Amino acid sequence: MLNNLEQQNKSKLTPRPPIVVVLGHVDHGKSSILEAIKDFKITAKESGGITQHIGAYEVDHNGKKITFIDTPGHEAFTAMRSRGAKVADIAILVVAAEEGIKPQTKEAILHTKKAGIPMIVALNKIDKPEANPEKVKRELMKEDILVESLGGIIPSVELSAKTKKGIPELLELILLVGDMESLRGDLDKPAHGVVVESYLDKQRGPTATLLLRDGVLKLGDIAGTASVLGKIKMMEDFQGKNLEMALPSQPVIVMGLEGVPQVGEKFEIYSDIESAQKYIDKKERKAESGDVFLIEEGKKVLNFILKSDVQGSIEAIGEVLKDIPQDKVIIRVLKNEVGDVSESDVKLAKSGNAKILAFRVESSPSALVLAERDNVRILNFVIIYELAQAVRLMMEKSVEPEKVKVELGKLRALVIFLTEKNRQIVGGKVTWGEIKKGTSIEIIRDEQSIGTGKLINLQKNKKDANIALKGEECGILYEGDVKVQEGDTLLVYTYTYAKQG
Repeated sequence: MLNNLEQQNKSKLTPRPPIVVVLGHVDHGKSSILEAIKDFKITAKESGGITQHIGAYEVDHNGKKITFIDTPGHEAFTAMRSRGAKVADIAILVVAAEEGIKPQTKEAILHTKKAGIPMIVALNKIDKPEANPEKVKRELMKEDILVESLGGIIPSVELSAKTKKGIPELLELILLVGDMESLRGDLDKPAHGVVVESYLDKQRGPTATLLLRDGVLKLGDIAGTASVLGKIKMMEDFQGKNLEMALPSQPVIVMGLEGVPQVGEKFEIYSDIESAQKYIDKKERKAESGDVFLIEEGKKVLNFILKSDVQGSIEAIGEVLKDIPQDKVIIRVLKNEVGDVSESDVKLAKSGNAKILAFRVESSPSALVLAERDNVRILNFVIIYELAQAVRLMMEKSVEPEKVKVELGKLRALVIFLTEKNRQIVGGKVTWGEIKKGTSIEIIRDEQSIGTGKLINLQKNKKDANIALKGEECGILYEGDVKVQEGDTLLVYTYTYAKQG
């Protein structure tokens, strides 16, 4: 009886396309391979209609479909997986044939193993004269990755994203591995899957790319994630064509959610709005009962507001910032949000003593005016690596010793011997402390500070000296924009650095 029931359940299943993620070291050609596949399989007329920032797309090879997650890099992949969502069925490990194993290659291998999905090794850039695929294969052995040509079970392909050589073979391998995995979808189930991209469209409102892991998604379905819900009012494929229904493994752009969901959140279909709302409320209560963020005593904190073009970028940036060591300085993001920098962002930055990180977004004219008036820094970036480097630099500067002004002495200006351009020879008497050559000068007139300058040289009895003490008369060579007058008090000072800790 059990065997008959299992047979009935299996009969409802249908083969579904493999979902593929591309991982590897920066600059080894992850994005180039994805672009080469698009160019190879999607005509110019078709590709012109691909919606920007959708996060995934489909290609057809020999009558079979393959879905690619268009977020190359382990940061985005990890951000999706961090919420427990199974994202991809197959990982393509990209290694440059002329460079070999790099730190992010090792990280990509680790992430693929943690995900528990099969791997295909793509040895890219074989068009370069210095390419040495066999050497790279031997390097991979040290990372416990043994390719088929060396007696292992992991398939590999040599290719060039530049010339497109090897792209058909890569697609064939993906389909072969997909068949071996016996990927199936149930057309009798309501859809469930994961959010792979989301953003706020100025015309259409909250927009999300949903990747179906199983089931069928239809117009009018009530969809909910851990953070938002809504009725699917409009649905498009990756080329912007209207859909009424989506099938397993298909990426679809949907409109109708009440807000912008987080990348990596699972989505489910509910019978009504009330059921979806109960699920969200439960998740929010769980989140509120989580650990309270504590700052260790003695550590400095850098506050940031992050604004980005799409939710996927926010997720990826968040993962990169987490990887920055914070043993001396803590990074705290007061707000992360999709959209341009607004006045409210600047106001929050001012009250929270924060800097605004704007990633591939603009600032409204009113926000720029307010930021200039309130001395709030808006830092613009288009590359995640450059954003991370800027944050690291700010962290380093924040732990530099504090510069402290040290007053050394005062000189009463009695006579002005010479004045030319920005230099003067001034005769005077030390009334307090001592004055030294090579220090700074603050000019005080009528008990008000009116300017600063440098003490270039010092003489006593018409002879060069390094120091003059209280009660001694001397002449100084002063350099500065403000002119000294007889009767002025010249406060002589220098800087030192406060001891840390």
